[in-house]
Amino acid sequence: MIPELHFPWLEFSILLPLLGAIACTILPNQQAAHRVAIASSALTLFFTAGEWYDFSTMNTFQAHDHWDMIQWIFRHDYFVIDELSAPLLPLTALLYLMTIFSTLRTKLGRFSFGLTLLSEAIVLATLSCHSPWMIITLLSLACVPPWIELYRRGASTRIFSLHMGMYITLLVAGWSMIDDAGGPQSAGLLPAMLLTMAVLLRAGVVPVHCWMTDLFEHASFGTAILFVAPMTGAYAVMHLVLPFGPSWAMRSIAVLSLITAVYAAGMATIQNDARRFFCYLFLSHASLVLCGLEIVDTIGLTGALCVWISVGISLGGFALTLRSVESRIGRVSLDRYHGMYEHTPTLAGLFLLTGLASIGFPGTLGFVGMELLIEGAVGVFPFVGLAVLLAATLNGIAIMRAYFRIFTGRRFQTTAILRSRASERFALLVLTFLVLGGGLWPQPGVASRHHAAQELLRLRRNPEQVIEPDDEAVQEQQEELPAPAAEDTEMDITPPESEAVFLMPPLHFIAVARLADGHGDLIL
Repeated sequence: MIPELHFPWLEFSILLPLLGAIACTILPNQQAAHRVAIASSALTLFFTAGEWYDFSTMNTFQAHDHWDMIQWIFRHDYFVIDELSAPLLPLTALLYLMTIFSTLRTKLGRFSFGLTLLSEAIVLATLSCHSPWMIITLLSLACVPPWIELYRRGASTRIFSLHMGMYITLLVAGWSMIDDAGGPQSAGLLPAMLLTMAVLLRAGVVPVHCWMTDLFEHASFGTAILFVAPMTGAYAVMHLVLPFGPSWAMRSIAVLSLITAVYAAGMATIQNDARRFFCYLFLSHASLVLCGLEIVDTIGLTGALCVWISVGISLGGFALTLRSVESRIGRVSLDRYHGMYEHTPTLAGLFLLTGLASIGFPGTLGFVGMELLIEGAVGVFPFVGLAVLLAATLNGIAIMRAYFRIFTGRRFQTTAILRSRASERFALLVLTFLVLGGGLWPQPGVASRHHAAQELLRLRRNPEQVIEPDDEAVQEQQEELPAPAAEDTEMDITPPESEAVFLMPPLHFIAVARLADGHGDLIL
């Protein structure tokens, strides 16, 4: 039987935003809806953080809720967390809370808090789910709130509807063929191809990425951020393709993601609209994560999982900073200088900090993850590592170009007070603490992601353990595993098969040793 958490954290985390969404729909004005949304998202963050802490004390790969009502009603563990999804839940809840909390009063009429909370409940349920059909259902439902907002704003929904409709159709058709074939082990070429095409479309890889730029241009900035930032496309890859996908599918995802990363980074350097700039910047980083997830190497997969977390925090803060600037001067054009530094120095500082953290600047949250990702990529094929470095370099150029265009160049003359509000400062301080704290003390996060990478690679060789897991089989397997040593539970992240990663917090000295034929290479 799957181990239980000590409290129904997952069910409360999903139920609270649903109740908040209903309340926001009933309330007569947006100010009251804003307060209810803040309270609901804050409580949701509390329960997701409690889930992560509770899970981290259990020393198990997966667990489900205590007093699980869903299991009692349907006789199946639909909501199960593992080492991959456990930190993604509080990360997603934090992004939603910071987005809602930092929304200014002047923008309350353009941002639907009811739809935002509904979207949060769907995303959290997706990240808590292991059942393939339930994941497909939730991924399909997640497309509804952005579509409703586009429709309400009078924008064209054709591009978004076409791409998401094709995405859902491919998912349903691919998994239906797998069920008809008798399970993932008997899956043929066609269902694997359909599922691969579906996740590539949702991830926005070239050439099926135009839905993402269209969403950023026509939806509210907050809605677009929250639809792409949790990276549910990568989660779909991990649960619908990676456990049983053939090697050609993995290579196809990796190659196309790598091409997208470089292409999007190059496009970000020449954009004249700030929203399109951020869209391509995020697409490049998300493609790097997706490329790293296909590296069948402990170091590379550890780096990809670390970058997944760092991109969510750093680019989430970067997007909220850009959103705050846009709320003051309207849509930001990058073809001229705005000179906003004197009016918003706090926003300028966080813009630079989170932007540099996303490309792995030393001392920030993304540094260790990017180093491990590059090391793993180079170990597989040197050309891959070169492409990752090229994408990171272009992203850095794009970020510095945007910083100079928005905050420097001239004096911005206005009689209005443009300084940051208390809610914005609070959100910025929280994100700054996470970006710098994770960079100065990376060991706990890297140890957690490393263990998750080991388990994922093990399950990659045993797909029957992740597709509709059987409770008795999981229990028998866990009983056969040796108990971890008490003194090595927190700090031992030494991978098997002659690979070792040593991290010495808070100094960024990383040594990766790879032994072959009795000889060792030490990279400092």
